[in-house]
Amino acid sequence: MSFLFPPAPTVSVGIVGQTNRFPVHRVYCVGRNYEEHAKEMGFTGREPPFFFLKPADSLVVVEAGQTGTMPYPSLTHNLHHEIELVVAIGQGGRNILAADAAKHIYGYAVGLDMTRRDLQNEMKKQGRPWCIGKAFDHSAPIGPITPQAQAGDVNQADISLQVNGTDRQRSNVAKLIWNVAETIEHLSAAWELQPGDLIYTGTPEGVAAVVAGDWLVGEVAGLGSLQIKITP
Repeated sequence: MSFLFPPAPTVSVGIVGQTNRFPVHRVYCVGRNYEEHAKEMGFTGREPPFFFLKPADSLVVVEAGQTGTMPYPSLTHNLHHEIELVVAIGQGGRNILAADAAKHIYGYAVGLDMTRRDLQNEMKKQGRPWCIGKAFDHSAPIGPITPQAQAGDVNQADISLQVNGTDRQRSNVAKLIWNVAETIEHLSAAWELQPGDLIYTGTPEGVAAVVAGDWLVGEVAGLGSLQIKITP
């Protein structure tokens, strides 16, 4: 088989304690999945989960112990941080029951769902898709994946983000409206999950703007930290 031009290389994420890497298939994201964040965005209650996607090549892959860089994106004056627990799928499936979800999880990572909030809000006002606010280049920083057996009780883990050493977001994964297993059940009813899929599970309250020069440190207890510098 020949190609018109060389195909893009496979996007992959490092794995804690291994030389193998996790090849990425798709990146799914869950919207408004912490109650307090839903409220700060103008919503209340336990609405049905909804999803959006980011391109695999929007990942900013940060290796263990390193600080990644994310260029401040074009067209926006209101770039927001959203710290998230990321679930890495190791075994695919369709219509996966929540009770069986753990069998399909390879591991977990710390991620950031960066958002051009002004562009997203403008698209919402016009009733148009808001991919431009979410699925742009470099919009999904991610740290190394910790295999499930080494991750501890992720469902009860503290989750936090500091910007320039000051707390911005601090909560616990237990406050997810739809927990990891329930999210996998809902998601796999809409798409057949594949090995290599990543699920950004939602962000707690405290989202706010960052600017070039800011230093972000995100953590999920048991998974280490994700460090990102915003560059001009």
